[in-house]
Amino acid sequence: MRLISLILLSISLFANTFDEDYLKLPISQQKKEFKKILLPLIKNANRKILQERAIVIQIFKQPFFLQNPRNLYILATLARKYHVNDLYNKQEFLKRIDTIPPNLILAQGAIESAWGRSYFVQKANNIFGQWTYNNKGLIPRNRDKNKTHTIRIFRSLEESLEVYMRNLNRNPAYKEFRDLRYQYKEHNKTFSAFIAATTLHRYSQLGQEYVRRLQKLIKQFQY
Repeated sequence: MRLISLILLSISLFANTFDEDYLKLPISQQKKEFKKILLPLIKNANRKILQERAIVIQIFKQPFFLQNPRNLYILATLARKYHVNDLYNKQEFLKRIDTIPPNLILAQGAIESAWGRSYFVQKANNIFGQWTYNNKGLIPRNRDKNKTHTIRIFRSLEESLEVYMRNLNRNPAYKEFRDLRYQYKEHNKTFSAFIAATTLHRYSQLGQEYVRRLQKLIKQFQY
């Protein structure tokens, strides 16, 4: 017990990382610490998104809002970030600039990173298996010969998390996720992690099996 306590203390001193001390923990304890490490980062990232969303809502309340150069600059910047093609399309901004259920993020992170133990997390801070097509990433060990993708390297877990969240909020593959989230919000209904998972069959080659694994994990650990 004393050894475990010392290990946990070490983890607290090196927040926001899955270091060697973390890897020495029993798997049951790793699962608890995984949430403790990521949840503050998730809350902070969602808070930033809410701030952007509030700015958009405020701008669209103003008459002739695009005649204000500052408003135009802000909307153009957010439009580039979230791939919105029409600066007058308030609905599209609000569909894309919105939070993601923390428990969904935790479940996906757990699956994609093997609870923070994967090679890609240890070497690249890559929690969610994000790919890139430049030569600066890590080459997957079992990559097919005809494939050219690499695993993207991030400077921090925070960067990996924010890129993953931005991906869900703008990638055409996750339009169903955004549309359903918007519908739930319009009807003042809770867009839970369990419901959100139903839309992510395109996140993995496993398709619906991936959705089932996500939902099982969400339910099992009551995220």
